[in-house]
Amino acid sequence: MHISEGFLSPQAIAAGWAISAAGVAWGLKKMDSGKIVRVSMASSVFFLASLVNVRIGPGSTHLSLIGPIGLILGWTAFPAIFTALLLQAVLFQFGGLLVLGPNTAVMAVPSVMASLFWGPAVRSGNAKIAFAASFLAGSAPVLLGTVIVGAFFLASDRELAVAAKTIFLAHLPLAAIEGTAALFMTLFLRRTFPDILRGVDRT
Repeated sequence: MHISEGFLSPQAIAAGWAISAAGVAWGLKKMDSGKIVRVSMASSVFFLASLVNVRIGPGSTHLSLIGPIGLILGWTAFPAIFTALLLQAVLFQFGGLLVLGPNTAVMAVPSVMASLFWGPAVRSGNAKIAFAASFLAGSAPVLLGTVIVGAFFLASDRELAVAAKTIFLAHLPLAAIEGTAALFMTLFLRRTFPDILRGVDRT
């Protein structure tokens, strides 16, 4: 879901940077020394998962795992995702530095939403509820990210509406894949490292 440079208006870019700056600042405030390793590992997972990019007009599609990352990190997903996107922009020219703010918002906002909306159900003692919530926590953020991309596009140029629809449709199968991945990741964590899911600061 990287947005390429040259398509967003200055106002959309400014809005994206404002959202990202606030999220990163709040995430850093929530990140104590005990969370640094977890944030670093999650940032590395995101960096590697999203390396394979498929261009779709002014955007791209790729595996991201932003749902599971949000479940594990909560608000600290913002600095984790920002760091990974910064390295991708510098090393591989994915997206670009100018649109780093909007791209962070596109992926970090849905990641945090996964923790806020589905985190409690994922940590539920009812396994069926937890697994259903895990799938939604993995799939819904992908689609929410495309909606945010569409909002940035429409705020920049109404003619990008077709591109926004194309990106949304292209991410439907990816959402199912990410939901399944989140389900298996949660199943593994609940059995082996349940404290990772229970330790998220959700405030």
